[in-house]
Amino acid sequence: MSYALYITHPQVVQDPAVPVPRWGLSSLGRSRAERFANHPLVRAATRVVSSPETKALELAAILGTVSGKPVDSGDNFAENDRTSTGYVGPDRFEQLADAFFASPDDSAEGWETARAAQRRITAAFEAALANHDPSLPIAFAGHGAVGTLLKCQLGGRAISRNEDQRRIGDPGGGNVFVVRLSDRALLTDWLAMEVLPDTITGL
Repeated sequence: MSYALYITHPQVVQDPAVPVPRWGLSSLGRSRAERFANHPLVRAATRVVSSPETKALELAAILGTVSGKPVDSGDNFAENDRTSTGYVGPDRFEQLADAFFASPDDSAEGWETARAAQRRITAAFEAALANHDPSLPIAFAGHGAVGTLLKCQLGGRAISRNEDQRRIGDPGGGNVFVVRLSDRALLTDWLAMEVLPDTITGL
């Protein structure tokens, strides 16, 4: 049986003068991604699908270069739309993120709702797999919020901030969960890149 890895970008360079979707990986984020690219489950991936945001594309390029596999991207894999507020400071961001998860059908100051983002990322995930051979491993390079929403959908879990990578994995990003392709079963919760086992129970 084969699998999908959903991987969030690790640490980024935060620059309030640059639109958030154009932020890139920091030196720490890049070094973590480069080490993770040599993980056997990543090297076995036959394809990498990425969010169109710079930080995710940089992660995908690192993963694809090491595995020698093509990288595809699609707008529907982007992080939840936060253009209504643009960059906000850490404290305000945490308040808005709490509201985003706590009231999935309501917008937090114009942000895309969690429910809408969940429908979008789930549809994008399924569309990417529609013509993919389920016997072949695949990797997705993405983001924490929409990744959490996808994880909740696949795991049959209610949308909650307690499911967020910041609460379970590395708070700086660079986390991964594993999905069995044959039946879309969620095989792990968020795990930091550095602690993903070489073998996964259920595969």
